Amino acid sequence: MAEKQVRVLYDFDAQPGSGELPVHTDELLTITRRDVGEGWWEGRNSRGEVGLFPQAYVEEIQETGPPAMPPPPLPSTYVGDTEERGDQGRRQESDAAQGQQGDGDDWDDDDWDDDDDVDSQYSQDTRPAGGNFGLHLANRDQRSASSAEQQKFGTMKRSFNRFSTFVKSGGEAYLLGTAKAVVSDADKVAVVDSEDGPVWGTHGQPFTCSVTSPKKEAKFHGIKSFIAYQVTPSFNMTPVTRRYKHFDWLHGRLEDKFAMIPVPPLPDKQVTGRYEEEFIEKRMAGLQGWVSRICRHPVVANSDVYNHFLTCADEKRWKQGKRKAEKDEFVGGSFFLTITTPEQPLQVKFVQDQVEAFSKFVKTMDDGVRDGVQVMLESCKKHRGPYKREYQKNGHVFQELGNAFSLDTRPSAMHLTEAMKHTGKTYDEIGQLFAQQPRADLEPFIEEIHEYKGILSNFPEIIEVHKGALKRVKDCQKKEGAGKLQESEAVAISARGDVISYALLAEINHFQQERVTDFKLSTQKYLREQIAFYQRIVQKLEGTLSQYDDA
Repeated sequence: MAEKQVRVLYDFDAQPGSGELPVHTDELLTITRRDVGEGWWEGRNSRGEVGLFPQAYVEEIQETGPPAMPPPPLPSTYVGDTEERGDQGRRQESDAAQGQQGDGDDWDDDDWDDDDDVDSQYSQDTRPAGGNFGLHLANRDQRSASSAEQQKFGTMKRSFNRFSTFVKSGGEAYLLGTAKAVVSDADKVAVVDSEDGPVWGTHGQPFTCSVTSPKKEAKFHGIKSFIAYQVTPSFNMTPVTRRYKHFDWLHGRLEDKFAMIPVPPLPDKQVTGRYEEEFIEKRMAGLQGWVSRICRHPVVANSDVYNHFLTCADEKRWKQGKRKAEKDEFVGGSFFLTITTPEQPLQVKFVQDQVEAFSKFVKTMDDGVRDGVQVMLESCKKHRGPYKREYQKNGHVFQELGNAFSLDTRPSAMHLTEAMKHTGKTYDEIGQLFAQQPRADLEPFIEEIHEYKGILSNFPEIIEVHKGALKRVKDCQKKEGAGKLQESEAVAISARGDVISYALLAEINHFQQERVTDFKLSTQKYLREQIAFYQRIVQKLEGTLSQYDDA
């Protein structure tokens, strides 16, 4: 049978030592193997070089319609010229072990990342920033001198940095029309116009959720212990028991699914002292803040995976829902398939101006949040250290004077002596007030703005996804002008680009609305606590002042 030729649609830079073949746009290749698997073909270029390349980056010459997809993982069964059979066998064993681990769906299976195990080394911080939006990384060996050292501390997911954020997210596949699926009405998400611009449409009734009743529990006859919380949504008032790892699982699913939504970070883990009462209360408060923010998002709050997390108390149903969530087809770039938008096309310059202005806002706010946290942390230290000591020093002065005056035993002098001692005690109490005050005003405000630091950190990658979409739309418009792309295809690509833009603008509006409400309430609370604090000081000073009336 005659060998088939294909034309390269997009440049592809091979990774050294991987068996890949670098290819360039419009280059002709001869197919030598189609059965490599998992989206890869093997071919030969005009110079006689043979290697692997992504199937979606080429088109057979007799066919039309260029699909575009990010390079898939190399199949575990492929052995390139630079790989040995022994490495292949080890990879297959590793993949098999990972597959067995990933298939466990029991409520308390050990395949979970177990934050309760002191030896556990995984944390959400090892995830690539913003997640990969559902794209599996290429299955290549990454050999380095430090690999053995890294294995001591667990594995770390690596970003496939050879491709843009837009490609990694699956956005290009959606934009060029190769990501397709039937979307039910229940899965659809609306963006609608408002006086502030595009916003997420309302879907379902608003609700709240409480995280309460932390309780230490154990399994394996007490070998492993953990803290369980009661999570109660307001729409049914039926509590379900959740551990931190369940929150962590949900966080990962939300990050994978929503490509244009900055999922807020979970409160940090703690390895030592995890069951101290103060830490438990602090973590519970952090989890409460997290679920409250998720409940306020019109899209995330009404997602199936979040509803499953809030309501499922049956083990069998949990397994089914967990499996369904992990096989969700509308994740990453495919999430855009579910979005409906106004019919009015968006002007590219308007969108670029809006996004550029917001990008500057994010950078400025991030700087302000970082500096604000630092300043307020220093203020906390001063309240508990220098401020407390200064007032206690003043109190000590009055106490010493009172002790000295007590040597004068005349009745007429005793009132002054007692007043001086009372003033010393008052200043000591004021020092204690300073040490305790950060818990009432500074620390809650720091928690609020620190949470925003985590949200802000997600936006640069989201904005990069959008920039990638606009760039691809412009490239397709140029191809249409050069007669390399049909007008109907260019129009469809532009419309899908508008969907991505509408989604970003809607999320920007949601963020800004949340920010205005949050900082208004947080600052009001801070100022009220400050006023109450200084009123207590005034009351104490007025109280000690009254002691001198009869002196």
